[in-house]
Amino acid sequence: MKHTATHEPRIARVAAMVADPARSLMLAYLLSGELASAGELASAASITPATASGHLAKLLEAGLLVCEARGRHRYYKLADNDVAHALESLAVVAERSTHERMWEHPARKRLRFARCCYGHLAGALGVSVLTTLHEQAGLKINQEGEGYELTPAGLAWLAKMDLQPKVPLSARRFAYPCLDWSERKDHLAGQLADELLQHFIQKAWVRRVDGRALDLTPLGVQVLLPMLVKPAINNA
Repeated sequence: MKHTATHEPRIARVAAMVADPARSLMLAYLLSGELASAGELASAASITPATASGHLAKLLEAGLLVCEARGRHRYYKLADNDVAHALESLAVVAERSTHERMWEHPARKRLRFARCCYGHLAGALGVSVLTTLHEQAGLKINQEGEGYELTPAGLAWLAKMDLQPKVPLSARRFAYPCLDWSERKDHLAGQLADELLQHFIQKAWVRRVDGRALDLTPLGVQVLLPMLVKPAINNA
């Protein structure tokens, strides 16, 4: 039988990039979806700026990061949603044997309740949003069978929170399930999910805290939480 391994996906190079502890910390930091400077990434990985520079060059070459120039400064972010989802999936596999123990620390509980996953809402609160949309019959499988589109019921539910979603962009997927690292259930990803998180922040229902963690505000407890299926864990 002819050997066909050379035609299989070449994952070794990407795996080597993620396997380094410092690089993995830098990549995890960028899961917030925001731009970060080399100094911020060096601090996140507890390494020197010179060492961080070498790691960033490798991550750029591997296509895991992109760099944007803002004046005299350079900022880094994950290359795209595919990279973010790959990192989340690796986290699910990497920590499944210690899944419950690892979330006992208060800082971890906060991260588990709500966090930013490359622009959209993740954690128990993110899972709750998708669960609620399903229970409201607000989503249906799209024609391609690869994601969701909103139903009239879904549009009505969004209107209750004063959100009218934008027209789906052809350049990216509108809405689709994304396996949640901490909850082992799907949360919502895509254009609609990004709009929801920005809307929640603008309404002061959630706020950014340390890293990519998010907090539900007192106003969010009063206004947003009653509109959702109760999250599986309490806000830490």
